[in-house]
Amino acid sequence: MLPGFPDQKVQVEVDPTEDTEWNDILRSKGIIPEKEPDPTEQLEEALADAIAKQHENRLEDLDIDELEALEDEEDEDFLAIYKQKRMAEMRQLASREKFGSIYPISKPEWQREVTEASKDATVFVHLSNESQLQSRLLSIILREAAQKFKEIKFCEIEGQRAIEGYPEKNCPTILIYKDGELVKQLVTLLMLNGNDTTLKHVEALLVDLGSIDIKDKRLIINQEEDDDLRESHKLRFQKKSLRGKSGLSDDSQSDEDDFFD
Repeated sequence: MLPGFPDQKVQVEVDPTEDTEWNDILRSKGIIPEKEPDPTEQLEEALADAIAKQHENRLEDLDIDELEALEDEEDEDFLAIYKQKRMAEMRQLASREKFGSIYPISKPEWQREVTEASKDATVFVHLSNESQLQSRLLSIILREAAQKFKEIKFCEIEGQRAIEGYPEKNCPTILIYKDGELVKQLVTLLMLNGNDTTLKHVEALLVDLGSIDIKDKRLIINQEEDDDLRESHKLRFQKKSLRGKSGLSDDSQSDEDDFFD
């Protein structure tokens, strides 16, 4: 303490948000709080991570044919990893494709053909009645589904043979079993799309239950997206070809590309 001066503390204003050497010292001693992360920096880092991950996974959804089409564009070793992965997935799927048709079952067979069988594969049961329009419609849809998704077991039994006195108006009834348990029950096709139900709606149901992967190329919705993408590329190619034939300059072509893009 200096002679003649009282012993008192001097208040010094500090802006804790400033990025200074003095503030760093104060933060290290716990006198002021740590500086909060810059939200802009966080967003930039998150965006950079997302772009890097997208680039890393750019081949994730491509099948064997699509991968082979990229042989001149991608690193050979990197491409080989994904090819091996797709081949392994194809072998695994082939090992699970045990069915392929609709299996008529009787009540005494239920435990073995449905409950026990569902421990190894999804079992889709149709309680049917030929007098009901929706039941006849579902039978047609399931024949196509069974041929398409051979790893799923599709069964059919007349409703009143499965459950004595079962009301005709409740047919079709859909019962789906997985791991030995009933996981889904639908009475009529009302919750799908009624009389307008198609294979696409049945596929969506099986995707929701995890019986089919949403990225499965066999799904109608994925085939439609692929068709749309191919059509888009085709139209784009035709558009550029027409521009080339019209004798447009490079600058005008570039301007038109920007307009259409």
